[in-house]
Order: sequence, then C-alpha cells, then structure tokens
Amino acid sequence: MGKTGPVSGQQAGPTSATPASTAPWGYGPNDGPCCWGTLDPAFSVCALGKAQSPIDLTGGQWADLTPIEFDYRRTRIVVENTGHTIQMTPEPGNGIVVDGAYHELLQFHFHHRSEHLFDGTGFPLELHLVHRNDDGGLAVIGILVAQGEANNALAPSWAQFPADSGTPRAVAEELDLASLLPSFGTTWRYMGSLTTPPCTEGVAWIIPFETLSMSAAQIDAFAAIHPHNCRPVQPLGERILYRGCPPCPDR
Repeated sequence: MGKTGPVSGQQAGPTSATPASTAPWGYGPNDGPCCWGTLDPAFSVCALGKAQSPIDLTGGQWADLTPIEFDYRRTRIVVENTGHTIQMTPEPGNGIVVDGAYHELLQFHFHHRSEHLFDGTGFPLELHLVHRNDDGGLAVIGILVAQGEANNALAPSWAQFPADSGTPRAVAEELDLASLLPSFGTTWRYMGSLTTPPCTEGVAWIIPFETLSMSAAQIDAFAAIHPHNCRPVQPLGERILYRGCPPCPDR
C-alpha cells in the first residue's frame, strides 16, 4: 500500500485523567480485568468490546506509514500516584501529529509488567503517552521498557514517587520528553482501546519496535508501589495489525 496512516484517533471519550465513573476497580481477583465489565454499566465495553487493548504484537501487515511528528520539549511535570499507576502530567504545549491531526500530550504513565507482548514475550514495564486531538480522538504511544542502563532523564521524577495515592508532587527539574522516545524507524499500529476502565474503543495505538532502557533499581521502585497493574492481552479479532516504517526497506 502507499504511504498512509491506517490508524488515526477517533472520538474516544474520557481518558484515565477524566474517568467516566467513580466505581472502584483495580487489579485484584474481585475488581481486576476479569471483572471490569461487571463492576459498572459504564465499563461494559471492557467485556463486550471487539477492539480491545492490549494485544500480542506478532506478525502484522507491512505498510508504508506516515511518520509520527513529535513536538516534544523540555517541560515541568507533576507526579501522582493515582492508585492504579504512577502518572506524570506535563505542562501544556507538547504533542504529536498523527495522519495530519495534532494531538496534545495529556499525561503519561507506566504498567508493570508490560501490557502488550512481543510475539508472546512480555517486558518489565510499559510506558503509555496519552494524546488527544481537538475532536476528542485519542492516540497512545506505547513504549516497551527493557532492563538495562538507568534512565537518567526520569531519575528526578522517579525520586518523587508517592507511595500512597493523594496529592500530586511537582518535580523541580525539567524533563526532556524527547529523551523518552526510542527510535521510531519501525512501528506497530492498530486501532484499540484504553487498557483501563472504561476500556473506550477508537484509540490509535503506535508502538515502536525499539525499547526504552531502565535499570533494575528503577523497575523495582515502580513495582514496589504497583506490583501488578497490567491487563492481559485481548484478541485481535478482525482488526489489522500494521507493521510498518516510513518508508519500508526491502523485506
């Protein structure tokens, strides 16, 4: 196929920053992913949806994809333990262009272990950068985290981790958001959902092949607060998983 953008954010409703319901949910045996669809009518798509995330990133249809344009800069952030993850909220003015539409970066957060799998294999952490366009469409950059060298850019915010949910903490040192990005030469893209209630569908997912490195100590620091905040993979169903690059080399 020609250079294109086969996935783009559509009207997707609330994000984790603006929940649709105050019904309690979590990752335990009685309030976890297996039960989300029954906890509240607003969460019904968690059980009934046909385009849910995460998925196993395996195979895929090759395509020449329109490159993602990043408008990331140095910014101050606020760190918060939401009770479900550690969320970091940047100042306004950062975003991406997906298929010609600008999407503002709302927040980013982490999951332990990774939610997406790569050919059946998981990773210690996964970073989700959540963006929204003017029409409410969501685009999430998902980055798999491998254990390796420490991530120095994240060190100041990692030191501010609140052990308990509650008051957000401002980080004094600016974060260079571009430092969170590995190479985007090749990516997976597909249409999916939020991976937490209300599991809203119509979310454009972009996941690079390359991973982000974090040290064992950094991974352990997150896991000490949220030891298991990941949703199992969901069926791909009739959706197409695109595996592409701008442009693709000979395959």
